[in-house]
Amino acid sequence: MTPNRPFTLVLSGGGLKGLAHIGVLRALDERGLTPSLVVGSSIGSLIGAAWAAGANTRQMAARALKVRRRDVFQVAGTDVAFRRLLAPALYRREPLEALISSLVGNITFRDLSRRLLINTADLHSGMQVMWGLPGLSDARVADAVAASCALPGIFPPKTIGGRAYVDGAVVENLPVRLAASLGEGPILAINLAATSVLRRADETEGFAATYSRGLEIVMQTQIEGQLRDWKGPPLVLVQPRVDHISMFAFDKTEELMEEGYRATAQTLDELGARLDALSGGMHPTRRLRVVVDEERCVGCGACVVQAPKVFRLAARGKAEVLTPIQNWSPMDGASVLNCPTYAISVRPEDSVVVPEDSAA
Repeated sequence: MTPNRPFTLVLSGGGLKGLAHIGVLRALDERGLTPSLVVGSSIGSLIGAAWAAGANTRQMAARALKVRRRDVFQVAGTDVAFRRLLAPALYRREPLEALISSLVGNITFRDLSRRLLINTADLHSGMQVMWGLPGLSDARVADAVAASCALPGIFPPKTIGGRAYVDGAVVENLPVRLAASLGEGPILAINLAATSVLRRADETEGFAATYSRGLEIVMQTQIEGQLRDWKGPPLVLVQPRVDHISMFAFDKTEELMEEGYRATAQTLDELGARLDALSGGMHPTRRLRVVVDEERCVGCGACVVQAPKVFRLAARGKAEVLTPIQNWSPMDGASVLNCPTYAISVRPEDSVVVPEDSAA
């Protein structure tokens, strides 16, 4: 994309996986690309707010490497012990809010030189509330970030103006719909909630692992639903390969930042960094060969329900691919993830399909 041409950057939630967003911003900075609007959810709001407040990626990376578990998670022992199920959350709000304030300071949205929107949900009405919009720009940025990071059950809701707000991920973890209506130009969306099909048994043991895995599944299903048949402005979806890392891992910071950088740099370079030249729809698309393993296939028809233009049930009762070679965007292929016997696989046929008008 030509430097200084407007585009919107959307940063998803994903727990500590969100540190990958620092690498995303570094990849953009190296290519002279500055978003005209950043929309953040959960930890995406924290990284976006730090950037909008003037921090550079080198400063953010140095600070991220120093963060330890005690800086974020301190058990609300008294509440849990005495109030039990009436306790608002497992962890105290104060450590997280202190960290947020140290990164963002005591400023309102009006004080920012860069345009920022923060995604939250009103706990009582269930309504999505986007701080930074007209009429919602007098709030402290740190308060809005704290609300956006208040994952229900993990951190207590944040009260702003007498109302309780929680993590906007419960409504829209990757808030591209509002970005499409409020931003300018194409959208570059970073999805950290993409989840692989399988987990080892020991990766789903214990409360934290079970909770985070369940949340990953909910967020990915939510995103697949909202992006299916996308009709908005050109949407470039980047999904860093971080699904093997826990949402609560403090020892993977460097790996997360590097993967955010790698995935974003690769996508931008494949597209020629010409986001402004893309046509509508979702990008990038790749040519893939879809294969059904007949020995694994039990003929349940789940793939036909998910993708009737790609699959059918043959007379022998097995799934059959109608068109083996597919040009798929990052959101296509739900039928692969949803095959209960893992009988469907995809294989790269060649490189990314670059639209002719963006290859120049």
